Amino acid sequence: MTRITPVARFALAASALPFVALAQPAFAEGVPAGTSIDNTAEATYTVGGQTVTVPSNTVSITVDEILDVVVTSLDGGNVALTNNGAVLTFQVTNTGNGPEAFNIDVDPAIAGDDFDPAIIRIAYDSDGNGIYEAGVDAEIALGGATPEIPADGSLRIFVITDFGPNTPQDGQTADVRLTATAATGNGAPGTVFTGDGANGTDAVIGSSTAQDDDLATLLAQLAAVTLSKSAVISDPFGGSQPVPGATVTYSLVASVAGSASIADLVVNDPIPANTTYSPNTLTLGGATLTDAADADAGQAGSTGISVDLGTVAGGESRTITFQVTIEQ
Repeated sequence: MTRITPVARFALAASALPFVALAQPAFAEGVPAGTSIDNTAEATYTVGGQTVTVPSNTVSITVDEILDVVVTSLDGGNVALTNNGAVLTFQVTNTGNGPEAFNIDVDPAIAGDDFDPAIIRIAYDSDGNGIYEAGVDAEIALGGATPEIPADGSLRIFVITDFGPNTPQDGQTADVRLTATAATGNGAPGTVFTGDGANGTDAVIGSSTAQDDDLATLLAQLAAVTLSKSAVISDPFGGSQPVPGATVTYSLVASVAGSASIADLVVNDPIPANTTYSPNTLTLGGATLTDAADADAGQAGSTGISVDLGTVAGGESRTITFQVTIEQ
């Protein structure tokens, strides 16, 4: 009788190998929350010349949700804050592995800067075009939450600002901090919120503490217009006396101080009583303007002159001249 000695040979089935996950697409946020990782081992051996396979029980592990976030200012430098206000743009990226909403806080009172701007409103990029559109992009209350951001997804947040009650000096700067905190909670890495994760899993605080922030900087750009007027008189006798028949040449100099630009700058000047406008004497920067309301910047007549200077940058000036005659 032949004595058969069983020889046991054990092997892990391919379905039980951890590295099988490497064949799946790689995600920056890791395995999605709620994913079931199933593991079954098997043993094979020979007995009586036959191969026998014995499976183990299956162990299933459901992946918990990691809460992580990154906040980034997208402005790339100082943002000009003018009389029209300014929009700061931030990006909130969900670097966790499950969908998560984030509470948004904005702090304009940062120590060490020059002034504290006013926060007019906070909104998120509803239509995804990257541009703030009042009345289109949905607003978020201070401390309010964003919509759920998918794992590895990003959302642009707009912070609309103004000077506030105390107008700064031209060239001063103000820092604004935006903080995003996971709506589920934040805390020390490894903190567990039982049952609060995606698909009923536990939520676990990641390395970011489920909270992150970034700073953006506003640069105050102010502008102020001064308008000065002077007159040169030429009388009929070759002198400079303001007698009837004398010609008066008025010069108007519009100057813009500061680093901002002034838009839609228009200079108007009525013709003084007891004088008559001298036709075709209106000039801008030494160039003659027609009296008619046509394509050039000026118009003039018996009642007065008007010159549209358009946009004038800070530090620049524009000079207008015209002539009248003292009536005889």
